[in-house]
Amino acid sequence: MNGRQTPPALILAGGASRRMGRDKATAILAGQPMIARIVERLAPQVMSLAINAPQGSFLDLGLPLVPDTIADRPGPLAGVLAGLRHAAATGAATHLLTVPADTPFLPANLAAALSAAADDPQRIVLAASAGQVHPVVALWPLSLADDLETWLADPDNRRLQAFIARHPSLAVDFPLVETPAGPRDPFFNVNTPADLLSAERYLEALPK
Repeated sequence: MNGRQTPPALILAGGASRRMGRDKATAILAGQPMIARIVERLAPQVMSLAINAPQGSFLDLGLPLVPDTIADRPGPLAGVLAGLRHAAATGAATHLLTVPADTPFLPANLAAALSAAADDPQRIVLAASAGQVHPVVALWPLSLADDLETWLADPDNRRLQAFIARHPSLAVDFPLVETPAGPRDPFFNVNTPADLLSAERYLEALPK
């Protein structure tokens, strides 16, 4: 990928949010829906931005909604596929950046760092931190769309890691961020009400 090209991006917001007990993306964090905070952090980094979710899911954020093309919420790979098809139809990009709707502290250099590592046109570039790879935070070659669609035609094929293992991949490590509330993972994700309280504490500790 040309290091000067910024990719289009897709926020994956089609999950069931079972552990939260409500839609995570619209949970209020620091006075605004969490997904709005993610949009603010990601939009300056990318060519364009869309949301993977059913039509009518959110308050109007001024962004296109890209629903799954496979029924019954088969998981994040279906969102990736929908995003790959949408990106191919709407621009000249070679890759798509995906992030989940529950990561409100995304790095400001996320797109640039992943794009810089995308020197193989078939390679999936994944974000990592604290020794853990985050397969939903990734830069996907648009050329993988047909293979992914074939893969998902088998209902037993739903795991992100299993699909990624079919292709070359590389993880890019991002450091923890020191804050007055302690080290914060840049990919801290909000899965439960307790996680939401932790995210609020991190934000309250930021300098005013």
